[in-house]
Parts: sequence; C-alpha cells; structure tokens
Amino acid sequence: MMGIKTTKRMASELLGRGMSSIRIKPSAIEDARKALTKDDVRSMISKGDIYAIKPKHNLSIYSKVLNKKRSKGRRRGMGRRKGTLKARIGKRYPKKIRAQRRVLKALKADKTIDNNTFKTLYRLVRGGNFASKLTLLNHIKAMGIEISDEKFEKLRHM
Repeated sequence: MMGIKTTKRMASELLGRGMSSIRIKPSAIEDARKALTKDDVRSMISKGDIYAIKPKHNLSIYSKVLNKKRSKGRRRGMGRRKGTLKARIGKRYPKKIRAQRRVLKALKADKTIDNNTFKTLYRLVRGGNFASKLTLLNHIKAMGIEISDEKFEKLRHM
C-alpha cells in the first residue's frame, strides 16, 4: 500500500507534468492509496480518476509572431547580437577534446600504441595541438605507427 504522494509522483512522471498539477478525484482516493505499480496508476489515468490540470499559457500573440520570425532566421542581424561568437556558438573545445581522447583510449585498448606514446599524445591533445580527430590520426600515422585503413575510418567516425 502506497501513499497518495507516491501515486502523484508516478502520475506526474507518466503525464510529464509537475506534481502540483496532478489531481485525484475524491471518489478515487482509496484506489490511489492502494495503487502499487505504475501500471495501476496508468489504468487510473485512463479511467480519468487521475488527471493533470491544463498548463497556463502566458505567451502573448506578439511573442509568438517574433518566435515564428526567428525560427525562419529573421531578426538575427549584427545589431541583435550580444556576446562573442564563442559565447553564442557554445562549447566547442570540450567536445573536440573528448572525441580525441576517445580515439586515444581506443588505440591504447587494442594495443596499437604503448603507454608512453599514449601519455605523450594525451598531453598534446590537452595542449590543443590537433584541430580534429583526423589531424590526430594523421599525426599518429606520421609518427610511424601502423593503422589499417579500415581501423582508421572506424576511429575517424567514432
């Protein structure tokens, strides 16, 4: 036997709404207390014993029009921009570095490179020496480490 709070929590997960917007009909409170699984809660939702109140929409018509224009690409000119290009684009560096580190780990795991080479390349990656995974792989090939074409393509698209 569960409490009403747990039933409400499960219902909010199922309906994709907050707990405060979940309502239980007074006639179904005992059934809500007896509900043990999410399936029980689902059946109560389908019966209409548990429901979520409608969300409030405070969007003005003007803001809807503006959002529609922006989705088309309008109103994004130089005068509208605040922040540097890096701030607007987002975090490129972590994404790039993580990808390169994944390549290094894969090469180390299948013993293509030894621990010393791994450490050296890891430091170079951390220093930002390579623009992409491809440049890293080309550097490794230039070092004289053999990577088959099949493996090269697999690592490139990791």
